[in-house]
Amino acid sequence: MHKENNKNTTIYPVEYRLWSNTQALFAPFADEPWAILLDSANAHHPDSRYDIIVRKPERTIRLIDQQLICQPPLPETSNTPPTDLFTTIQAALAPYQDMQSNIPFCGGAVGYFGYNAGQNAGYEKAGVASDIAMPDAAVGIYTHALVIDHQDKQSYIVAPSHMSQTDAEAFWRAEAPTVVPFKRHSEWQSNLTEAEYIERFERFQAYVAAGECHHINLAQRFTAECTGSSWQAYTTLRETNGTPFSGFMNLEEGAVLSLSPERFVRVSETGELQTKPIKGTRPRHAVPSKDAALAAELLASEKERNENLLVVQLLTDDIRPVCVPESIQTPQLLAIESFPAVHHLVSTLVAQLKPGHDALDLMRAVMPGGSITGHPKQQAIDVIAELEPHQRSVYCGSLAYFSFHGAADSNVTIRTLCHSQDKLHCWAGGGIVSQSVASEEYQETFDKVARILPYL
Repeated sequence: MHKENNKNTTIYPVEYRLWSNTQALFAPFADEPWAILLDSANAHHPDSRYDIIVRKPERTIRLIDQQLICQPPLPETSNTPPTDLFTTIQAALAPYQDMQSNIPFCGGAVGYFGYNAGQNAGYEKAGVASDIAMPDAAVGIYTHALVIDHQDKQSYIVAPSHMSQTDAEAFWRAEAPTVVPFKRHSEWQSNLTEAEYIERFERFQAYVAAGECHHINLAQRFTAECTGSSWQAYTTLRETNGTPFSGFMNLEEGAVLSLSPERFVRVSETGELQTKPIKGTRPRHAVPSKDAALAAELLASEKERNENLLVVQLLTDDIRPVCVPESIQTPQLLAIESFPAVHHLVSTLVAQLKPGHDALDLMRAVMPGGSITGHPKQQAIDVIAELEPHQRSVYCGSLAYFSFHGAADSNVTIRTLCHSQDKLHCWAGGGIVSQSVASEEYQETFDKVARILPYL
């Protein structure tokens, strides 16, 4: 295995045995602003292959109250400066492109896109204020990275092209600091009682009866007072609820802890895309026969199957403007995937991006995701803003990377927590359609966080 030399970065293969303990490698930098781990979490899942660690970005891009803050500012190189988050990231990546690599990430943009980072989420119209001091999006441009391939048992250090391997390795060698242990100081408190949830459920059914909306994702939010290390909280959850699209990101304002089971969109360097929407849930059971029966019940549920297919259609509509229409296919529909807390019904959609379009064009087209909004999409977004007593913040957005050579991957930030200002927030929701039963949907929100809330 030889090093790869690109225009802006060099990729050094390093011994997997010494460079594969993701938690130990990231721990020294976990409290550092803009340190990010994209974590397969050692989950026993076909999509659990790569871990990516980045730190010390060359540039940061934040979206706060729909205002872009780029530090340092982008140089003025054209008469048409970028006007939104996605074109700003594209402009920041442009000097590094025309690269090739055999690994999924050779430097690039990494960060999170909150629920409100895409099309207007309707909060201003609904009068719902934000009470979490986190950016709507936070993305860094990185030339330093660790990429760990757990399938081929090979690790790589990505470094600026001028840096020797000795210096590149030294950049990642540090002792983990002493941390203040994470401690929760209050009980988890939901912002919706069961009665309030059911009242909102019934208001949505009125929209269904009027033919205005067919499907939404309705969530409640749990909050607890806490102090100490966000990273320690994440590692605790990683052990109890490891999922293939997990991740941790630290900022000055707070930290994002994601234990997501859901891929949002993946794009290869040649423009092939994949999205894997989740819709349909049953809890796990400790008795194998009962656990298998719950999975079979999910697979047979007409309501869950119809809901999943509705999301597939919604995503098909979202990606169509940026894809070659005849390339859109569904190689797998309605498959059971099992995770530590729940069984899910998952479908797979693939397509080819149109020439002249990239992964950020795709992300703009699909944000926020169809599986966590509803159908019709804009009506669902407006109804969610009316019914939920909170802004979603980082929840139901995406934690993502966009490599210099065109590849990208992302999750949907479900099963995701935000630690900010000594409060820990965790959301849980589920899809509602005309056949839904309020008590069952309410219970499903607790099933989804059964391996999260009790462990912190």
